[in-house]
Amino acid sequence: MNSGAILEAAGLTKEFKGFVAVNNVNLTVERGSIHALIGPNGAGKTTLFNLLTKFLQPTHGAIRYQGRDITRMQPADIARLGLVRSFQISAVFPHMTALENVRIALQRRRGDSFDFWRSEKVLSKFNSEAAGLLADVGLTEFSDVRASDLSYGRKRALEIATTLALNPEMLLLDEPMAGMAQQDIERISALIRRISKNRTILMVEHNLSVVASLSNRITVLARGKVLAEGDYAAVSKDPRVIEAYIGAGHD
Repeated sequence: MNSGAILEAAGLTKEFKGFVAVNNVNLTVERGSIHALIGPNGAGKTTLFNLLTKFLQPTHGAIRYQGRDITRMQPADIARLGLVRSFQISAVFPHMTALENVRIALQRRRGDSFDFWRSEKVLSKFNSEAAGLLADVGLTEFSDVRASDLSYGRKRALEIATTLALNPEMLLLDEPMAGMAQQDIERISALIRRISKNRTILMVEHNLSVVASLSNRITVLARGKVLAEGDYAAVSKDPRVIEAYIGAGHD
C-alpha cells in the first residue's frame, strides 16, 4: 500500500448484464488532498463513486481505506470508520431548523437513538457543538430557520454540516455544485477549501472552474477507464482529455 494513501482502488470493475461501466480502474487518493473525478457523460464517474462509497458492490477488484479492505462493507460500516459520503448519507429534515438537523446528526455519531420525544433539556446538550458546526459552514444566523426555508446553496451547506457532525476523516462529495447559482458556487467552494484543511476530500464535479480552483489531483474517466491523471494544468492540456472531455461538449 502507498503509505501516503488514505483510499485505494485496485482493478475495480463493475458490469451490468454484460455492459462494463467501470473497467479495471486503479485509483489512489492521497491523505489530505482534494481529489476530483471528472469526465464526459457516460464516463463511469457515478458508478465508480458508488463503488467507492459502497452503494454498489464491484464485480471485480478491491478497495482499501486506511489500509483496511472495505470491498464488501456497507455504507454505514465505512461511515463509522470515518469515510462518509455527503448529500446521500446526511440526514436533513425539511421541517426541522438548521440547529435541530445538526443536533440529530450529532446524536447519530454518538450512537444515541433518534428519540424525538426526548425532553428539550436532554437534547440541548448537543446545542453548543451543533452551533459550532453551523458556524463552520457559515449558517450561524440561520440556526433557527427551517431547512425547507433555506436557499438551495444553504441547504447544501447544512448537509455538509450534518456530515461533519459524523467527524469524518474523509469526505466524499457527489456533484456538490450541481444546480447552484454562481454566488452559491463561490460560497460552497470556499467552504470545501476551509473544511479540507484537516481532512481528505474526493468529489465528482462537472464544473471545471471549480475543479481547477480546488483540486490537488484529478482523475479523468472515459468509457469506464482512467484516461489521464494529474493536476489541472497537466490534464487540461492532455490531447486525449481534450478529445474525450472537451470534444464531447461537456461543460
